[in-house]
Amino acid sequence: MKTLVIGTGGREHALALALSRDPGVTEVHAAPGNPGIAAVAALHEVDPLDGAAVAALATELGVDLVVVGPEAPLVAGVADAVRAAGIDCFGPSAAAAQLEGSKAFAKEVMAAAEVPTALAHVCRTREEIEAALDAFGAPYVVKDDALAAGKGVVVTDDRQVALDHALSCDQVVIEEFLDGPEVSLFAITDGQTVLPLQPAQDFKRALDGDEGPNTGGMGAYTPLPWAPDDLVADVTRRVLVPTVEEMARCGTPFSGLLYAGLALTSRGVRVVEFNARFGDPETQALLALLRTPLSALLRGAANGTLAEVGLPQWADGSAVTVVMASAGYPATSSSGDLITGVDQADALEGVDVIHAGTARDADGNLVTAGGRVLAVTAVGDDLAVARDRAYAAVAAIAIEGGQHRTDIALTASRGEV
Repeated sequence: MKTLVIGTGGREHALALALSRDPGVTEVHAAPGNPGIAAVAALHEVDPLDGAAVAALATELGVDLVVVGPEAPLVAGVADAVRAAGIDCFGPSAAAAQLEGSKAFAKEVMAAAEVPTALAHVCRTREEIEAALDAFGAPYVVKDDALAAGKGVVVTDDRQVALDHALSCDQVVIEEFLDGPEVSLFAITDGQTVLPLQPAQDFKRALDGDEGPNTGGMGAYTPLPWAPDDLVADVTRRVLVPTVEEMARCGTPFSGLLYAGLALTSRGVRVVEFNARFGDPETQALLALLRTPLSALLRGAANGTLAEVGLPQWADGSAVTVVMASAGYPATSSSGDLITGVDQADALEGVDVIHAGTARDADGNLVTAGGRVLAVTAVGDDLAVARDRAYAAVAAIAIEGGQHRTDIALTASRGEV
């Protein structure tokens, strides 16, 4: 099978790497890609938001499957254009991708499907915003309705900060605060069959101790030794299957990756958000342990034969991902800063250094090209071993002005969650 991965980030590198190791895949192509992806795939220039251009490239390459990684191309209808060209595509239609593209739409779907989630108000005016903030009280949870690259959510005790963020959005969703740990549970679906992956947990805050502003994710780990034994079955029954069924009922069938961000509250599981694609950085950790050939899952979802694939199988042990970010992230990002030590880190036992915001300068040196630069991923027999390996690799890498959290998976590895 020939595959084409669309995107430039860590999620796309992880997908391309897994496909390159898949015995059912003969060629891996990527567009536009990054220096890390270039090591496992042939790179091609394309505008990832231009559906016609992506479809033309896929046709020219003669690929059997296109995998659209990021949310923006999905919302822009790139998967629709590829399918219209007669090529299998992993990723929902533009209409179905509104499950991530509009938080208000997602709330409507959850209400219709009776999926448990936070109470919320959708607001457009200052008066509506102030009333919602006062109705729920602190901590305030304010979400930009539209795509915001993982940085559209503010959770704060400061009403003015909440109000300022809300007023900066065209439309905003203001929710009740959900207590309890958060969990990410992905499912691959062809619109009928729903196959859950194992749960993971990511770390959204920029600083140790879950302090600082929200980011796109500073690290992740899987599996979750503290999670309830029936978590996957319960969420599949109460959240994932009803959502897929409701999407079909309302004329926007969903195929691809359905990502449920969950809060395990004192009142039970609640959906924090839906995404319409593989989450970053949980994907890096999950794919490091996946034993079912990735191509079988992705193509089964794309062509409606997922029931023939069966539940994904996993390696024993754990995986930990630590994100290394550039100076100023998430408020800003720094480009052109020198990165060294990646090859040495990548050679360590159990380690894959996944590239996200990287590039080559005029002299061929690896440099930063975005906020989240690398996602250092390691596997081990247990969480403590995987974590030690990940941080040993992080220590081998130097990014001028770079930053990372030092406590990814720390409390879980100590059995303190």
